[in-house]
Amino acid sequence: MTFETLGLSAPLVRALTDLGYATPTPIQEQAIPVVLEGRDLLATAQTGTGKTAAFALPILQRLFTGDEAPRGPRKVRVLVITPTRELALQVHESFRDYARHLRVSSTAIFGGVGMGPQFDTLRRGTDVLVATPGRLIDHLQRRSVDLSKVEVLVLDEGDRMLDMGFLPAIRTILAALPKQNRQTLLFSATFDDPIRALAAQFMREPAQVDCAPRNSVATGVTHRVHPVDGDRKRDLLVHLLAEDSRRQTLVFGRTKHGCDRLARQLGEAGFKAAAIHGNKSQGARQKALKDFKDGRVTILVATDIAARGIDIDALPCVINHDLPMVAEDYVHRIGRTGRNGVEGLALSLVSPDEGGLLRQIQRLLKADVEMVTVEGFAPSRPIRMGHDAPMPTRGRPGGQQPPRNHARRPHAAGPRQGHAGPKGGHGASAGNGRGESRGRSNGPQR
Repeated sequence: MTFETLGLSAPLVRALTDLGYATPTPIQEQAIPVVLEGRDLLATAQTGTGKTAAFALPILQRLFTGDEAPRGPRKVRVLVITPTRELALQVHESFRDYARHLRVSSTAIFGGVGMGPQFDTLRRGTDVLVATPGRLIDHLQRRSVDLSKVEVLVLDEGDRMLDMGFLPAIRTILAALPKQNRQTLLFSATFDDPIRALAAQFMREPAQVDCAPRNSVATGVTHRVHPVDGDRKRDLLVHLLAEDSRRQTLVFGRTKHGCDRLARQLGEAGFKAAAIHGNKSQGARQKALKDFKDGRVTILVATDIAARGIDIDALPCVINHDLPMVAEDYVHRIGRTGRNGVEGLALSLVSPDEGGLLRQIQRLLKADVEMVTVEGFAPSRPIRMGHDAPMPTRGRPGGQQPPRNHARRPHAAGPRQGHAGPKGGHGASAGNGRGESRGRSNGPQR
């Protein structure tokens, strides 16, 4: 299968060749023909599978490969809604990359900076608008954006938008769109009931493409749990990171303040660390992401929401400093390592009080996770999995640990898989802090 056989035009194939992409990924093989037919589409795909190209390429093919040059101010014909600022910027840059040989204008608007530049960009007109819900509604209320000519609507990472409480905002946006002759594409990591209910509200007999089995986990990821008392997690994290201080590592924390504190403590311990979360300014978030991707920062501490826009080729390690409160978020977290056949490592620091959360994760994975006690960091009491017996650990026979009465606080070698991260310098329009936050290979991985 090639991009030509999928029906893509010469300018798009040329752009993909420029970017080093040879063959489509599974989600692209299945989704592109459906979108080219003009049908609504409900698709499941994890981050890193090439889902952005799966909708961007056929949209560009359908709407912008004609010979007619645009007359008058450009009208928004394609609207892409994303849950976070980082993802909005990446989708915008993908459209620009794929449309490099077409006459297409793409703009991203999102919270975190002033609205002035956005007013000017929208006034000049754009063909493709990528937006976060809150900022788009700001413009709708100010009548600075016209969505009456939208022909294609894309909801990217629909499950995350529901998790973040954006359903009312999505309904407000839908009310401003044409109801007839609109193609709607919904991409989600799952086909859970809330997603199906959302699709039923505004989609017309959508085709379904499932390239991400329910709660699937990359097979190249090694999962490991290190039991430790909660107040010694930071010390254990420092110990683990010191084993290879040059390794790029994404560390997940549960709260914004906790991520800030942990990044500061890691910096004091001599590591090149930065934090990223919804309270950070847009400039600070973009700088942290760029520094991490460029290797100037080796440890990035992130909350779940902020991490949705993080796509790193061959990221070797993800560490859960805190387990997620929802087991499905574990899959999203560790999905950032072990991609495209590259081995990855997912480590979780688990306190005795988190046994119930660990049990939920193991049920989701349908497998026990190897538990390894690091010498000097054995917890004061065993981890109990709900009403089950204590979780066995490796390191001492039968998982027995000596009693402790007082705990004191103190992407891989070989070709890069075609995942195009932000290149910078594209000058996306930005702008409301609502918490909104590539190598020859098997097709674009975004």
